[in-house]
Amino acid sequence: MSAGDASPDPSIGRDGEDRAVRVLVVDDQALVRTGFRMILEVEPDLEVVGEVADGDAAVDAVRDLSPDVVLMDVRMPRTDGIEATRRIVAEHGTAVRIVMLTTFDLDEYVYDALQAGASGFLLKDVQAELLVAGVRAVHGGESLLAPSVTRRMIETFVTRPRPSAASAPSHLVASLTDRERDVLALVSQGRTNGEIAHDLFISETTVKTHIGRLLAKLGARDRVHAVIIAYEAGLVAGANGGGRG
Repeated sequence: MSAGDASPDPSIGRDGEDRAVRVLVVDDQALVRTGFRMILEVEPDLEVVGEVADGDAAVDAVRDLSPDVVLMDVRMPRTDGIEATRRIVAEHGTAVRIVMLTTFDLDEYVYDALQAGASGFLLKDVQAELLVAGVRAVHGGESLLAPSVTRRMIETFVTRPRPSAASAPSHLVASLTDRERDVLALVSQGRTNGEIAHDLFISETTVKTHIGRLLAKLGARDRVHAVIIAYEAGLVAGANGGGRG
């Protein structure tokens, strides 16, 4: 995105004052919804604007309530969280950030959820301070996926059938400079900005600049989406030798 078409900070209201981050909680268990609401609403910069119990209701609630962040359960009756995420992203793009709620740290649905457009995931038994920090991070445009989780996710990638050459986004990766490919390969290994800076003998600021440029070239929503594109184009397996622990 160029400087000329940058959109204003969504956390700043029209009157110039900071406004609370609007959160929608989606889970078929009332106890989970209540617990998350209680944790989030004690924070002055967070506001729970609604709770719903299934994916269809989530799609409608996003349309009606305009949340900034959606906490979305993966498994729900009727329409599950992955399909709901896919619909919400198709309609609203990056205006709404979606965090999947899961019982396991890397269950079978995580890859599909991220591919559908989720910005990361949280365990349902997450500590209160991590829940709050996660909502703020995702609203700020970060991916809520720890490096260790990224590495395990990539190990899952390499066990899946690779997309056909016709459908793989190889042309997107080909548009990157050599340095951007180096950075993407390290991002795909779950490295932090600091680790990438150390490995490539550059500053963290330069790492952030490279990541911003490669995201733009790939048309990626965030780092997680960039990793998925790298995997589908064949860069991940080449970067880490078919899975890195």
